[in-house]
Amino acid sequence: MHKDDLPPLDALRAFDAAARHLSFTRAAEELFVTQSAVSKQVIALESTLAVRLFERKTRALALTAAGERLQRATGIAFAELRRAGAELRGGEEPTVTLATTQAFASFWLIPRLADFRRRHPGIDIRISADTRLVDLERGRFDAAVRYLQDRDAPATALRLFGDTVVPVVSPALLKKSGKPLAKPADLAHHVLLAYEDEDQRRPWLSWPVWLEMAGIPALRPAGSIAFNQYEPTIRAALDGQGVALAMLALVDGLLAQGKLVAPLPQRFSNPRSYYLLLADRAAANPAVDAFRRWLAEQVQSAGGGTKL
Repeated sequence: MHKDDLPPLDALRAFDAAARHLSFTRAAEELFVTQSAVSKQVIALESTLAVRLFERKTRALALTAAGERLQRATGIAFAELRRAGAELRGGEEPTVTLATTQAFASFWLIPRLADFRRRHPGIDIRISADTRLVDLERGRFDAAVRYLQDRDAPATALRLFGDTVVPVVSPALLKKSGKPLAKPADLAHHVLLAYEDEDQRRPWLSWPVWLEMAGIPALRPAGSIAFNQYEPTIRAALDGQGVALAMLALVDGLLAQGKLVAPLPQRFSNPRSYYLLLADRAAANPAVDAFRRWLAEQVQSAGGGTKL
């Protein structure tokens, strides 16, 4: 590949979908191809660029630094191509562009999006799941879901829900191991799945902090596995690798489905909440307003109590 050559478009589309979902399977569903086809396209792209784009773990994907850089570029490029195509076809379809975190998108939003599509089939949704904070007024996004302290939230922001931190585990792991997990001290029998927040923006998701609050700071677990992103930490818990600290509001669906359980009674609130922020230019957009109202209804139905 010459330095001025573009990577193959099909490979970039496969990567873009896999990066947004952090799943080859869900990317394949979006693109109407097989999981194997997506995987082969990504491998070919990594070979072309001579970099690793994903960290591949058991039933989990995580973007490398190179992958995060490429995702930013593909997100912008494909959004502009879609807009240009819509304009050339004689009018742009109603679209909502949303920036949010990978965890919120994967665990809370995506499982509910089918309901939005059923109610509003004429509105397209474009989601960028990233840890970066975007400038809504200068960027390409209509809205963003951000995890903020209440005092830092703009007056115009819509509060979705606060959160509580709880240890979660696969019920299959508890059954297989035969180890108890009825009180915090029982964590000594289990592997702890740790989210290592390098920027220290979420210390309440740290096991040392949680154990301190639970009154057992000196507890030594049976082992530990550390991740630099939150989503693969929960994926590892789903896979039965150990016990993870979860933001309760994000895993409520997994708990309701019985894929995870929260066996300990200790639950500690953290000082932040999820907020929906709108760009000034998007506030009067009917498609954005429909999405905002739908999001608020979803929060209410889940017990969040958000008012329209």
